[in-house]
Amino acid sequence: MKKRTVDLVVISDVHLGTFGCQAKELLNYLNSIKPKVLILNGDIVDIWQFRKRYFPKPHLKILKKIITLASKGTEVVYITGNHDEMLRKFSDTTMGNFKLVDKLVLELDGKKAWFFHGDIFDASIQNAKWLAKLGGWGYDMLILLNQCINWFLIRLGKEKFSLSKKIKNSVKKAVKYINDFEEVAAELAIQNKYSYVVCGHIHQPQMRTYKDKNGSCLYLNSGDWIENLTSLEYHDKEWKLVHYQQLQLETYIEESNEKIDNVTIDLEGLQPSFFLNSFLEKKY
Repeated sequence: MKKRTVDLVVISDVHLGTFGCQAKELLNYLNSIKPKVLILNGDIVDIWQFRKRYFPKPHLKILKKIITLASKGTEVVYITGNHDEMLRKFSDTTMGNFKLVDKLVLELDGKKAWFFHGDIFDASIQNAKWLAKLGGWGYDMLILLNQCINWFLIRLGKEKFSLSKKIKNSVKKAVKYINDFEEVAAELAIQNKYSYVVCGHIHQPQMRTYKDKNGSCLYLNSGDWIENLTSLEYHDKEWKLVHYQQLQLETYIEESNEKIDNVTIDLEGLQPSFFLNSFLEKKY
């Protein structure tokens, strides 16, 4: 399968290490593209809910794919989020084509783009982190329950159903929170003369122009890889919000063992705790 060349790709809220992560679909998407720049906009590995007993091979393959892309020339920028906030201790670290930062500003064809995860706007995270972590655990359980329900629905010949989307859309406070988040991010971007502001965090894919008395900007949110399965692509001076279900991709399989700089690695044979052990030791 011929890969699409893309100038810049943004994904966020993958939550590797949780039951809801759709790693197989994400891997298939990443295998279908050849990005010049890949921005991981927070919550890629869910260190909040990390369990040594649960980190399946498809999740591990995502880490392998990111390393492979960086080794083959893709500039990979990992922007930290709240679920992987432990990595902020290592902010501004650069290893070859891989960079770890808290926020990022790029110039895209003469226009400034501001990238950050977005958890800074979340009062529950800033003031009651334990409540946010409890909510994250509850969301993971809700997704697991939803997967069981959808398993039965598919076998009955019915369409899948999203419990969390139904709850979000029916609760006025949740709708208001999303709207407020988007407006605050856009207003700050306009004040700082950014043409684009790119966030994650709220699992709500969006591409929308905001205007006020001070100017305008394009607000973008890359969504997530739990329910929406979305990414942002910038190519030929245009942004596009990509929905995985609409791509109709063929299944693309790469070799498990891949040579990087003449060295063969087999990440499937490694324990997932190997990658996160240094972080978890400091955490616990």
